[in-house]
Amino acid sequence: MKSEKSFQRYKTTKMEFGGTPGVTALIFMLPIIVYTINLACGKESCSITRLPKFPSFSYFFDMEATCIFFGWLAFQVVLSLLPVGQVIPGQLLNSGKRLMYRCNAFHALLISSAAFGLAVYCDVPLTIVYDKFYQILTAALVYSVFLSIALYFKSTLTADYNLAPGGNTGSIIYDFFVGHELNPRIGSLDLKIFFELRPGLIGWIMLNFVFVLKAYQDTGTLPPALAMVTAFQTLYIADILYFESHFLTTMDIMHDGFGYMLAFGDLVWVPFLYCLQTRYLLEHPRDLTWYAMCGIALLNFVGYYIFRSSNSEKNEFRKNPHDPKFDNYETIPTASGKKLLVSGWWGMVRKPNYLGDLCMALAWSLPCGLNAIPYFYPVYFLIFLVHRERRDSIECYKKYGSSWDRYCQRVKYKIFPYIY
Repeated sequence: MKSEKSFQRYKTTKMEFGGTPGVTALIFMLPIIVYTINLACGKESCSITRLPKFPSFSYFFDMEATCIFFGWLAFQVVLSLLPVGQVIPGQLLNSGKRLMYRCNAFHALLISSAAFGLAVYCDVPLTIVYDKFYQILTAALVYSVFLSIALYFKSTLTADYNLAPGGNTGSIIYDFFVGHELNPRIGSLDLKIFFELRPGLIGWIMLNFVFVLKAYQDTGTLPPALAMVTAFQTLYIADILYFESHFLTTMDIMHDGFGYMLAFGDLVWVPFLYCLQTRYLLEHPRDLTWYAMCGIALLNFVGYYIFRSSNSEKNEFRKNPHDPKFDNYETIPTASGKKLLVSGWWGMVRKPNYLGDLCMALAWSLPCGLNAIPYFYPVYFLIFLVHRERRDSIECYKKYGSSWDRYCQRVKYKIFPYIY
């Protein structure tokens, strides 16, 4: 086991995203994409060729909306500190230590949902969130920038062994973007996993609930397509949060630092872009035939089954590869003592969970019909997951060497069987 004193300072030698020029462009381009797509898909029309005239400043900033955002953030901080849920050890760090994580994100979702229901019962005007959508978005954006700056300055004061493997290049802009420190904390509050799982993901579902409430208040009914997509996305997020401990072995936690890329993604990109389909179905309601809805539901649940069963298979094998259920599974040994599965889902493609993810992403957009903008999510997600698979493959080769080469020879397809 390494000691903190014996750890040697390292430098990240390979940059992603086009290096410093690329991430500089992304810092400015990503917020523009969020605003452009949302503004292009409004009540009057939903077309990238018909952007509305630039609204007034008050359309983007409002003190009440800022208070709503920070109130939501504070509420999630309080829920994260509740003494409920299991305390799980994280992965072994460069310091030779393991951080401890209290996994109660699913409890936070349940409490948040109950609080939403109570607020509806008490006639709290929750649809103000819809009315001030862009102002809340701006509050989240400004906060994500200041959070990223604070995270970078904090990272300059931490020990070398706490730095992220991918974010220690010496370029301030690049390290600011990808994240300089691996696991920044304030006391027991792990900032990265908090922002990854709570205010943005749960906020995405709360935005969907607001849209459903708005539709009901306006029409007196629950639009079936809107309710269906909201249910699909709620199931997806509930699954992620229920299996929070599995998240501790992902690339985000083990490799990526916490900087602008994740802070902006967690607080702005995820909640305010991933709700695009539900907002579209609120503002442009569609009537679907029963057989169309059944077909879309089937696609979603097939995707969910692939996603959940493949993730469970992977995590059960990691936890106990000697479980009798794996007796007939073929594996490839590695120099580290671990084994690579070449049977089950992981013998079909290298990332079966990504295949399930993409099936669900398509099912969420199909109720929107032929309009192109609501399909931003599955198109973007395809690009994101292909890029992520390649990053993960590089990391796996570093860890497993020739064993990974053998695995890739045996499992030729990355995400789509017989296609890619």
